[in-house]
Amino acid sequence: MLVSEIVSAILEKRIWAKSGNKVVRKYRCTSGIRKNRIVSNIGQCFAAPNVKARIRLKRTRARLGSRMARKARRTKRTNPASRRVAALNKAGSRRAPRSTRRR
Repeated sequence: MLVSEIVSAILEKRIWAKSGNKVVRKYRCTSGIRKNRIVSNIGQCFAAPNVKARIRLKRTRARLGSRMARKARRTKRTNPASRRVAALNKAGSRRAPRSTRRR
């Protein structure tokens, strides 16, 4: 088995994300326990889960879930950095691969 066969299965997508009020490059996990989650390091996609933090977040969401959702919605709508991130990620997904065949 070659290394390229193993590595090709781990394809992480590079995206734009917000860190504070700055726009930075991050990764979206395409497999593993954190599938579809945005992480700053590719290694985090396959890291062991932190059970204590997971339980704490579950309790917090049960208590403040609707308030957190409202605040996040308002931030994504009004914060310039959030709007820039949305535009950058939208532009990246629209780019279609060029066809090599000509008619």
